[in-house]
Amino acid sequence: MKKIGRLERPDNNGSARMFANPVLEKISRTHISVPIAMFIGMGIYSLYWGVTTTEISFLGAILLLIGGFLTFTLVEYIMHRYLYHMEPDTHLKDKMQYSMHGVHHDYPKDKDRLAMPPFISAMYAVVLYFVFDFIMGESAFYFLPGFLVGYAGYLGVHYIVHAFQPPKNFLKVLWVNHAIHHYKDPDVAFGVSTPIWDYVFGTMPKK
Repeated sequence: MKKIGRLERPDNNGSARMFANPVLEKISRTHISVPIAMFIGMGIYSLYWGVTTTEISFLGAILLLIGGFLTFTLVEYIMHRYLYHMEPDTHLKDKMQYSMHGVHHDYPKDKDRLAMPPFISAMYAVVLYFVFDFIMGESAFYFLPGFLVGYAGYLGVHYIVHAFQPPKNFLKVLWVNHAIHHYKDPDVAFGVSTPIWDYVFGTMPKK
């Protein structure tokens, strides 16, 4: 299975062909609603099991949900800054970085590649459950939904930022920051769903 490498284009419109194999090319794309629905559905299912099989208090459950959500926003920031924008100083790193994120910077208007394919998204959710279960036991039934809702929210925000014009309200900062990240300075504005960690770590764009 031959993978097609980096393509040089004078603009950022259109879509990159990532795989020579048409089947792989097809399954590398997804409509944004598919992974969002998967994450929300898995979160609801996990929450159901938490309510019916554990004795965690209501307050404890709420705190775990909030903790899961905030943890996702931090993971989103760290992965975007240090994994997706890692220095491609070797051939392997260059291919990994381009496949994971570089292609999105070259073709930011390609709406079919704003999320991982469904089978990878499902694998992520399963792996996350086992990791959280290993760390915190039955509390994972509440922590995981918060994390997955954060993930679904990130996907939704990322999609509408690319697909729609910015609103005339406080949410406009998300559009402005992401536009700066894509078209002016890729070393700032790593938070997509929230700018909170850019404030914390000093990567907010300068006014």
